[in-house]
This record gives sequence, C-alpha cells and structure tokens, in this order.
Amino acid sequence: MKLHQLEIRDGSRQKRCRVGRGTGSAIGKTAGRGHKGQKARSGGSVPPWFEGGQMPLTRRLPKRGFHNRFRKIWCVVNLKDLDRLPTITVITPEVLIEAGLVNGHFDGIKILSEGDMTRPIHIKAHKFSAAAREKIESAGGKAEVIEA
Repeated sequence: MKLHQLEIRDGSRQKRCRVGRGTGSAIGKTAGRGHKGQKARSGGSVPPWFEGGQMPLTRRLPKRGFHNRFRKIWCVVNLKDLDRLPTITVITPEVLIEAGLVNGHFDGIKILSEGDMTRPIHIKAHKFSAAAREKIESAGGKAEVIEA
C-alpha cells in the first residue's frame, strides 16, 4: 500500500457541533449547560480541590512540627555504587547524574562509606563522611570537596 492509495474511512471525520444555535439544533438555548448555577456561567469552572465552600482538607488537618523552607537536600551515594562504575577515574556530579546514581533536585551530593573501594578513584563531591574519605584515600584515590 502506498500513501496515495490511502482513503478516509466513513464516519472517521465528523462535523464540529455548534452549540447554542436555536432550539431546532437539539443543543440550542442553554447549549447543553442546563439551567442556571455556577457551571452554567461563562468561566464558571470549579477547581478540582474545591469542596463546595466547606473547610478544605488541607486546612482541616493539624499541622505538626517545624518545616524549614531553607533546608538543604543532600543526595547520598555509597562507595559500593561508585566502585561499580566502569573504568571511570574522575567522578563528578555530572558523571553521577549520567550514571543514574543521582536524580531529582538536590543541593549537594554526600559520599557515604558503605562498601569498599577496590581501585583508586578521584571523587569530587560536596560532602564526604569521615569513614568514606578514609576508605577512598586508603585505596589510593582522592576525595575533593567542591562548593555547592
């Protein structure tokens, strides 16, 4: 079959329904909106979270604790995950994002010491745990702190 042999199927294209064009059109007068009320008015849509004037759920529930708007979100990566990366000698945040070890929004990357280092790797991150730094340097690598 070729492009010039294609045909439009019967019933696949319908004319646009023009509402509010007289009583004989079957959708004239109120144009399918019913009689009066908020949804009958222009611009009268109700947002999905609106609860009919009753106190909204988010305001009914109790608030607990302190929510710091300025908190830092640290993305943690373990040494065992870094050791699995194939033949990469310098690991930066960009490399971690490409490898899928880090994703989403974060303010910095912290390297933790779970697992062992088997080869020397130069790692650039925002924070290191003391044990992770020790393991990296004992394997012959380098732990470099970068600014967030």
